[in-house]
Amino acid sequence: MAQTKVGLVGVTGYTGMELMRLLQTHDHFELVRVTSRAEAGKKLHDIYPFMLGMDNGNLTITEPDADDLAQACDLVFLAVPHRTAMEIAAVLLEKGLKVVDLSADFRLRDKDEYEHWYACDHTQCELLDKAVYGLPELYAEKVATAQLVANPGCYPTSAILGLYPALEEGFILKSGIVIDSKSGSTGAGRKANVGTLFCEVSDSFKAYGLTTHRHTPEIEQELSLIAEDDITVSFNTHLLPINRGILSTIYTTLSEDMTLDDVHAIYEEAYRKHPWVRVLPTGKLPETKYVRGTMFCDIGLVIDKRTNRLIIVSAIDNLCRGASGQALANANIMCGLDITEGLKLAPMVP
Repeated sequence: MAQTKVGLVGVTGYTGMELMRLLQTHDHFELVRVTSRAEAGKKLHDIYPFMLGMDNGNLTITEPDADDLAQACDLVFLAVPHRTAMEIAAVLLEKGLKVVDLSADFRLRDKDEYEHWYACDHTQCELLDKAVYGLPELYAEKVATAQLVANPGCYPTSAILGLYPALEEGFILKSGIVIDSKSGSTGAGRKANVGTLFCEVSDSFKAYGLTTHRHTPEIEQELSLIAEDDITVSFNTHLLPINRGILSTIYTTLSEDMTLDDVHAIYEEAYRKHPWVRVLPTGKLPETKYVRGTMFCDIGLVIDKRTNRLIIVSAIDNLCRGASGQALANANIMCGLDITEGLKLAPMVP
């Protein structure tokens, strides 16, 4: 099979860095363009010494230029902030390229929702209907024929995968769902910020973005589609003193009499054909260290008989499963490759 030539716009952020790492060993994708306005003209190994001596290490970083990308690439990953991605994506799509967008610009199907939560105009709203939400367990068939994939957010990935079987089978109430999520500091991006400095994060634990986190409408959008009803959740985020990982503890109320074995069997069946969702044995709960650097989403289940609650715990790596690895999985599907190509990764423990 001929290699697919790919470009990476935004190589200097954490998601760009992680995607570059994954592409290094991919058998069918050849990384031919990496871009950054700030670092243009340098070699990859100049800014990332760990790339010295590696195949992609000698790539020269260029300014993002749609004409150059269109001439050189078949598919482009956009690892740039929201608002920036929509403009680049529109040009690349017009030129016939496939695009996987890691920003939030095409995740929300409603233009008004996007503009409310992201406080900016959506200038390419005609593309919203064209974009496919790239959660492989739910939308792989649509991704396979897509030209534009909106890569899911990290928190939504953990929440949606955790809730999908329960809402799909209808054995929890659709109201009163609480999603209590904690993320490592890489979730805030690589840009300098006092709140994510080592001395601010280390040896501490805090909540942030309560009632205002921008991933809220994305979670509600996808859960509503699963439940075929409007879903409103209480989504609460916290910053962990670790580099990478997300742990989401999700509180729901059972709508019928269920045993833990009943629920566990439904979850196992829902994800039986999906290689990266691991429903842990009863009595076991996920930990971030066991998914670090991988595409795994580990799910643990607990029933609290006193309160009639089903408690779902899901753990993912925010950079790999929550961003770059998922983007690569979507690109694999778009190009007719095995979904696991370049992603057969063991956890980075200890």
